[in-house]
Amino acid sequence: MNLHQFRFVQEAARRNLNLTEAAKALHTSQPGVSKAIIELEEELGVEIFARHGKRLKRITEPGSHVLKSIELIMREVGNLKRIGEQFSLQDSGTLSIATTHTQARYVLPQPISKLRDAFPKVNVSLHQGNPDQVAKMLIDEVAEVGIATESLADYAELVTLPCYEWQHMLVMPADHKLAQVSQITLADLATEPIITYHPSFTGRTKIDAAFAAKKLTPRIALEAIDSDVIKTYVRTGLGVGIVAEMAVKDDMPGDLVIKPAGQLFGKNIARIAFKRSAYLRNFVYTFSELLSDRLNRKLIDRAMSGHADDFEM
Repeated sequence: MNLHQFRFVQEAARRNLNLTEAAKALHTSQPGVSKAIIELEEELGVEIFARHGKRLKRITEPGSHVLKSIELIMREVGNLKRIGEQFSLQDSGTLSIATTHTQARYVLPQPISKLRDAFPKVNVSLHQGNPDQVAKMLIDEVAEVGIATESLADYAELVTLPCYEWQHMLVMPADHKLAQVSQITLADLATEPIITYHPSFTGRTKIDAAFAAKKLTPRIALEAIDSDVIKTYVRTGLGVGIVAEMAVKDDMPGDLVIKPAGQLFGKNIARIAFKRSAYLRNFVYTFSELLSDRLNRKLIDRAMSGHADDFEM
């Protein structure tokens, strides 16, 4: 048995048992993938996949155990490569970060800039997506580090740690009738058209839950993933914006009134995530420490060894 066979089996499972798609992803031929899988099955003495003719139909019970072992082997192969890079290239390489638009736009510029100052030979690759896509990029090893507010803690394959707390902010034109109200309520907001995030982004679940708890239905006029887009449409008079605190923290436009809304929607926690059992290079630890003063190498190592729950906010 060999690593090529393991990769072919793993990719076939990832591609919903479509050998043609698996072959494309691995830049090889479909017959070659099929032959390698059959050879591994013959060597192991079990069928990894049940077939109908030449098509794979499902993963067998012994096949599911084989896949788990292959996942462990390939993860350690990846770790071996990173260890080699760590000691052969020292402080150079590429840091791949998967994150949401809000984090990339408002939170990451400063820590990434400081990382580049400390490690000028390190390139940074940013991958943006929704929180579930961020998690998948970590699991598929497209990225080493993931940062998001929603969903990351829901994946058993990931180790996640809290970075910082933030709240939502209300944004409205200076002449809006709520601009002069000192204590805005959810009932007040329920009478206004709302401009805020798409349901899978930037704490939107907290917003929906707060309205539902009061048996109120918000009038969502527009949903977006970009805080700047939300502010732009607020300026047109389309409605009251609800944005993340970091989107207005260093941006206090004179034509808009900004009010904290933590008392309405509660606090949110941004989290950093790594694939469980991954080998982390020196500059990954440094980046994490630059991202949040709550993080340090000792804490991250302890979390990666299975004690992440010790560090909840």
